[in-house]
Amino acid sequence: MGNPAFIVPGHGNSGAAHWQSIWQSTRPEWRRLQVDDWELAVCDEWVSALDRQAGAMGGDLVVVAHSLGCLAVAHWAARCSPRIGGALLVAVPDPRAAAYPAETSLGFEPLPSARLPFPSIVVASSDDPYGSAAYARERANAWGSEFVEVGARGHINGASGLGDWPEGYRLLQRLL
Repeated sequence: MGNPAFIVPGHGNSGAAHWQSIWQSTRPEWRRLQVDDWELAVCDEWVSALDRQAGAMGGDLVVVAHSLGCLAVAHWAARCSPRIGGALLVAVPDPRAAAYPAETSLGFEPLPSARLPFPSIVVASSDDPYGSAAYARERANAWGSEFVEVGARGHINGASGLGDWPEGYRLLQRLL
């Protein structure tokens, strides 16, 4: 595979059973966003860290974002116009959803609605408590992203029991 990957987890970082962590464990050249606080997400801090850390990797990287990480990538794209190879955006949360952790996710609204300046794929589950597939499709349309619904997979995280999630990796390969 040509492009390196940069992982952008959501709240709490991604634990050992999360597909992002499993993918990274076998690819030492991949990097992961580092922030000071994974439990209190401040958009400006995440975007700044993303711009600094991804920028240090060079322009051909592909971002692999999950949940709140997808919103951080959208803000990064709007503010910084990064030149990257693409982004896989999985389980885009809806800040208006009842389950969305608004009290620990500061500054992510309003969401940018401009087209992303790089190729992207938005992946959604039909039963994600943090954001409906219809909402993810709206975001994909606004961002100029391809939209893929993978059926009932919950929040497409470690609790979904996906292991190394081969279906998702095949989608990522289209961007690498």
